[in-house]
Amino acid sequence: MTETKTGSISVNTENIFPIIKRSLYSDHDIFLRELVSNAVDATQKLKTLASIGEFKGETGTLQVKVSFDETAKTITISDNGIGMTADEIEKYITQIAFSGAVEFMEKYQDKTAENAIIGQFGLGFYSAFIVAKQVEIQSLSFREGAAPAHWFCEGSTSFTLGPGTRTERGTDIILHLSEDEEDFSKPARIKEVLNKYCKFLPVEVVFEEQVINDTNPLWTKKPSELNEEDYLKFYETLYPFSEKPLFWIHLNVDYPFNLTGVLYFPKIKEQFEIQKNKIQLYCNQVFITDNVGEIVPDFLQLLHGVIDSPDIPLNVSRSALQTDANVRKINAHITKKVADKLSEIFKNDRTQYEEKWPSLEVFVKYGMLSDEKFYEKAKDFCLVQNTKGEYHTLDDYQNLIAPIQTDKNNKVIALYTDDAQRQHGYVSAVEAKGYDVLKLGHVIDPHFISQLEMKRENFQLKRVDSEVTDKLIEKEEHRESLLTESETQTVKDSFAPITEGQAYDVQVEALSQDDLPVVLTRSEFMRRMKEQARTGGGMFGMGDFPERFNLVINSGHPYVKTMANAGEEERQNMAQKALDLALLSQGLLQGEALTRFIRQSVKIN
Repeated sequence: MTETKTGSISVNTENIFPIIKRSLYSDHDIFLRELVSNAVDATQKLKTLASIGEFKGETGTLQVKVSFDETAKTITISDNGIGMTADEIEKYITQIAFSGAVEFMEKYQDKTAENAIIGQFGLGFYSAFIVAKQVEIQSLSFREGAAPAHWFCEGSTSFTLGPGTRTERGTDIILHLSEDEEDFSKPARIKEVLNKYCKFLPVEVVFEEQVINDTNPLWTKKPSELNEEDYLKFYETLYPFSEKPLFWIHLNVDYPFNLTGVLYFPKIKEQFEIQKNKIQLYCNQVFITDNVGEIVPDFLQLLHGVIDSPDIPLNVSRSALQTDANVRKINAHITKKVADKLSEIFKNDRTQYEEKWPSLEVFVKYGMLSDEKFYEKAKDFCLVQNTKGEYHTLDDYQNLIAPIQTDKNNKVIALYTDDAQRQHGYVSAVEAKGYDVLKLGHVIDPHFISQLEMKRENFQLKRVDSEVTDKLIEKEEHRESLLTESETQTVKDSFAPITEGQAYDVQVEALSQDDLPVVLTRSEFMRRMKEQARTGGGMFGMGDFPERFNLVINSGHPYVKTMANAGEEERQNMAQKALDLALLSQGLLQGEALTRFIRQSVKIN
């Protein structure tokens, strides 16, 4: 090109640049991903043209270089790809292909900043104006006899296009940074952004004379080419200083959709360590986001790793993603691969599986609760553990306890504790009767328990403190009370002054002499509703509903018989002591009441 021309960028509004700068992104660093990705595309296109014979020259080492001038406050992204002629610049750069800003913004209205990919609308280049007040293009096409071209724009719809100065094939994009974005001219900031978005691009990216990316990351290779050390090393690259993962799944599908990646099962030591947003989404090795909520099933967002697919539409709303056919297929495929992997480990090495269960538990139970198909597969490898430390599958456990823990209505009752130490007295009492007790203390277990009762026929779970021991698993048994009718009323009246205005429902029943004189129980239904309300899914308002206790006076205990025949003052003291013992067994005797109980216990009459 020998002459300079001026013109207007073909858009339907003068407000395109404010929209790009202010409306699309909260993270301004996205511009570097878009421009480097465009440069990579230019080199890949040249490689393709060379492979089909349309370019007969030497490609050389194809690279993208990012450089900066901290004094001039510029960033330059250079490539040695196909380059552009002046006509191509005018065609591809100055004609933005969309119908209007209103329509454009409507497409983005329910998308987060991280998911708004300008490049999908042909606007990748214009992301430069997020940080730049002026942008230049110096380009020389690969075409024989092409002349270098120069394009210049100051962030308005006007531009100049004329002869360029580039002497080698390729393109330079030069950004003159705005005053409030000059931080991007500092090497540390540029390197940070490149590491975030570009560290696995398929073409070498050079910054400060160093290649900063791995052009052939692990997920692009065949599983047969890799060993355990390779997977662990890659995990360390993704999550430095993290504990080794339990195991991993290599995804490699090319039909009916394209999907590659590696998903790792992290080791979870504590409930509060559970974190989402650890799966990174890539499109042709370009980092897109770590918010994969519409692509990966919710329960599998607890996994770590990478997924890469060009078949995930990035230019649609979240609601559209949820109904996209390829996204649904990818979602189902990932779920199946995870279920198959867990089943494989369970069948091939039960001991190893049990050792890993404390970390796997949340994945499996969460998946069973949220995905019906996963439930059908997982019910065969979901484990429960009893207080003896033994693991059982759901079917095996129900068969194990059925002979002794079937009630008079032919329902199998599984007993459980969510805190074996705090509920030790109750656990000991039911174990003394030969019953088995499960440990179900995870935050997810209230929901899991309800699901098991719904799914399994003639099966119910009861916490060990939800009833007196004899009534947890009701048999055709009858116990005799030691009290007469008048003594029963006398004893009940003795508790009225010390329970008035408190959350107790007082009743008198004949229990075993092995039980305490007074036993406190909590309604299984009401307590479960409160627990589910706290973690979501319970009845509205139940989380704040005051908890009530059943206060059961054991009329089959000699202590209560003695209390019934004692003087009024002694009877009151005995009633208070029996209630304190019941509270103490539940860990509910605290503060002033605990101090009073201790002093009374050591007092010499």
